[in-house]
Amino acid sequence: MILVNTDYITGKELETLGIVKGSTIQAKHMGKDIMAGFKTMVGGELTSYTEMMNEARALGTKRMVD
Repeated sequence: MILVNTDYITGKELETLGIVKGSTIQAKHMGKDIMAGFKTMVGGELTSYTEMMNEARALGTKRMVD
């Protein structure tokens, strides 16, 4: 399977499947959860959770392609 975000690839016939998405559930280390709890008190991005979300999204996409 080729995963693209364009309307065409020269020399290839494409089938549009529409919008697809995949999800995975992951857990962070308890210490990072505690630090994230403190971070929510003062506001701002929870970078460890942003990283985890990006990793989970990439894993979900990889599973769909494989």
